Amino acid sequence: MTEFKRIAVKVGSNVLTRKDGTLDFTRMSALVDQLADLRRSGIQVILISSGAVACGRSEMHLTVNETQQMDSVEQRQLFSAVGQAKLMGRYVELFRDHGIHVGQVLTEKENFSTPRQNENQRQCMTAMLAHDVMPVVNENDTVCVTELMFTDNDELSGLIARLMQCQALIILSNIDGLYDGNPSDPSSQVIREIPFGEDISHYIRTERSSAGRGGMQSKCSTASEVSAAGIHVYIANGKRDSILTDILFSPDSVSFTHFMPNDK
Repeated sequence: MTEFKRIAVKVGSNVLTRKDGTLDFTRMSALVDQLADLRRSGIQVILISSGAVACGRSEMHLTVNETQQMDSVEQRQLFSAVGQAKLMGRYVELFRDHGIHVGQVLTEKENFSTPRQNENQRQCMTAMLAHDVMPVVNENDTVCVTELMFTDNDELSGLIARLMQCQALIILSNIDGLYDGNPSDPSSQVIREIPFGEDISHYIRTERSSAGRGGMQSKCSTASEVSAAGIHVYIANGKRDSILTDILFSPDSVSFTHFMPNDK
């Protein structure tokens, strides 16, 4: 795993926010410290970060009546516009302490629809990485609505991992991985490794996360598609201390689910 030269890391809203929806600055700082450690070890990292909508919602402090006066699209546009600015500002401050520049990449589903648009995005992030700038990618929720939206940032992270020819994609959520039963059942265990092509549909629960749009079904769907492209995929708990560095440098010390890549 330490032979990876370029990886994508997707951080879900449930990792970056507290139960009240506000940004968890302590968790963000711990994740940034790990990402900086990976950079110092020679690994290029592309960060796909959720959290803008949740951040904006907690920042605005709208009353129930004010919220009800807007439809769901208007709410998402407002909260993402406010939250994305705050989220990126925090990333800039945290990475600056490590001497790392960050660059914001806001994208839309249609940006992956033609070879030219794909190449434009690839060139942008390739230039960032060549100049030691860490790309921080998110969906442009201020203008992406209904059919223009990604299913969630799990889907986006898979597209980015393939576009940028990463060797691995790490999806961080608030759960240790895919369980062989109900995660709330003490007898259930995390499935450590899933061979490429194995049918895991009977293990997947369909609930979505409380803060984001995704769920385990979305994560496993993305993992299957990305592993088919020859990329290692890990689903792990982003609220665990040192989760990123443990996965890459001391994997026996931590729980996660590893989707093995197609080696053909």
